[in-house]
Parts: sequence; structure tokens; C-alpha cells
Amino acid sequence: MPQVGQELGGGIVIGLSGGADSLALTAGACAEAFGSKGALAGRNVHAVVVDHQLQQGSAEVAERAAHIARGMGATAEVIAVDINNDSDRGPEYEARLARHRVLRQIAQSRGAALMLAHTLDDQAETVLLRLARGGGPQALSAIRDNLTWSDGTRILRPLLGVRRTDTQRCCEELGLKVWHDPHNQDDHYARVRVRKTILPLLEQELGPGVAENLAKTAGIAAVDNDFLDAHAESALDALLGEEVASASGSLSVRGVAELDDAIAVRVLARWLRQAGAEPSSKQIDMVMALVHRYHGQGEVPVTRGRDGADRNARLVVERKDGTLQLVMNRPAVS
Repeated sequence: MPQVGQELGGGIVIGLSGGADSLALTAGACAEAFGSKGALAGRNVHAVVVDHQLQQGSAEVAERAAHIARGMGATAEVIAVDINNDSDRGPEYEARLARHRVLRQIAQSRGAALMLAHTLDDQAETVLLRLARGGGPQALSAIRDNLTWSDGTRILRPLLGVRRTDTQRCCEELGLKVWHDPHNQDDHYARVRVRKTILPLLEQELGPGVAENLAKTAGIAAVDNDFLDAHAESALDALLGEEVASASGSLSVRGVAELDDAIAVRVLARWLRQAGAEPSSKQIDMVMALVHRYHGQGEVPVTRGRDGADRNARLVVERKDGTLQLVMNRPAVS
């Protein structure tokens, strides 16, 4: 199992689906935890199976995965969640949000790091999908192997350099019964089409090593993006002043205009996210237009975070008195 690089005092929580990747990760973590060497030696391994209740028999699948994890020496639990099937983002997106929420809450309650079983193949697929959608360095950084989320949860992905064929072979050698998610064969999903058709075609036409090179691209982009993000954080602090208590404080138009565009777009994105927004790249471009191409255009609406208290209010950015101001507007009642 790849080394995670430092001691983990609270042990680890593993997101377990019952598929080959997460079973192989659980097996590797348990082997290291019960061994005498490595970052996990002597640490608790706790597997969490989130039952999204989207398929018939999902409860049995979840319990079987938890049983396998216990058989390897881990503790395990199954958490059932209700998914909003009416969301315009689709059930798969809502399921991912619910799964991450549960995993983060359990990891935090245990003071543990969260381990996820993304592989090199997942990384390559993500890079291709984000390239197709016009992603820049931030998007191409794709999946990170070691990071800390804004709520303090540490996320580890020790299999990010491992191929999916290796996790499947691991499960075969250990005699682990793998669950094959039917969604992973459904061509309705773009990721499945990339996995089954696009990547194999690229390997056929361009030669072997395409997946590895896409993953390498993500690593290079991540280094560049981290450098730019660090400068953007310093620039935002300077624009807001020494007291950065209010993330919704106004920004000087002139101050933003004096920044290089690569830094300015990150400053605006960070400013908006700290205030509870989830801006798209198009929305950030529109806010940039308030700085560089202002001709009296009106306010720019930005997407609000999912946890906003007033669902009827609109979050907008407006240019006023030489500043960019983030304002919560309530629509007029007819």
C-alpha cells in the first residue's frame, strides 16, 4: 500500500462501496494497521458504507461490504441516506454530496483522516472530462492525493497512482467478493463513455501510456495551481485589509485591476466562496468584466451555496463607488 507520509493519530475512515477499488484500499489499510511498520501501524481502520437507496437490494449490498471489511479486521458501519431525486443536478450528483457529507461527519467525529479509493484511471478520466469542459489549471489539477478540506477534514487517496486493473487483481488474489455497480456500465453517463470508449480509443490510436500521461498532467497542473492560489490568498488578504474577519467585505476595483488576470480570477473566486457562493467560471468572467470592461452593466448574480439560510434571496455582485460589493437581494413579492 502506498505510504501516506505521516502519522495518523485518530486512525482512518474509509469510504467503502464494495467495489474493487475500495475493497483493495480497505485490505491494504488493514494489512498495514495490523503490521509493525507504516503510518497506519496500530491505528484503527473504520469502513463506512453509504447506502444511497437508489437501487433495489442496495441495503444487502451495503451490509455485505461492511461484513467483508469486518472480516479483514476493520470496524464498519452502514449509513442510509435519502437522495433528492427531483434535483436539477441529478441523483448521481446528489448522491455524491450526501456521501461526502456523511463521510466527513464521521471522520470529524472520530478525529480521523478520510481515505478514498480513487485510482489513476479515475484521475485520467477526470482530466479528460475537465478538458472537454474547458477547464483551466484549477480544473486540470483534478483529484488530489493529500489535502485538507475547508472544514479541517484531511483527505487521503493513496491509490491515485494505482491502476484499476491492479485493484481488481488484488481482490481476486484475496478472494474478496466484489460488487459491480451497474451505473459503471451505463453509457448515459459521460464518465462511463470516457472509461469504456474514449480512453481505449486514445490508447489504440496514440499508443500505451495515455492514462498515465493524463494523470501526470494533473500533477503538473496541481503544482502550478498551488503556486497561483498562494499568491491569490495573499492578494485577497491585502485587498480586504489586515482584518479579514468579514469575507463579504468590498473589493477595490482598482486593486483587482492591478493584479495579473491569473491571480485576479482566483481572488474573485476565493472572495465569493468565502462568502458562501459557488460561482461558475462564467460568473467569475462576468465579475471580471465589471473590473476591466465596465460600461454601466448591472449586477452579476452568482450561485449561492447549498446551505444558505434564506432560499428566496439572490446573491449578486455589483460595482459601486469604485468597489465590488457582494449583496444579498430578496426578489420582489408580486
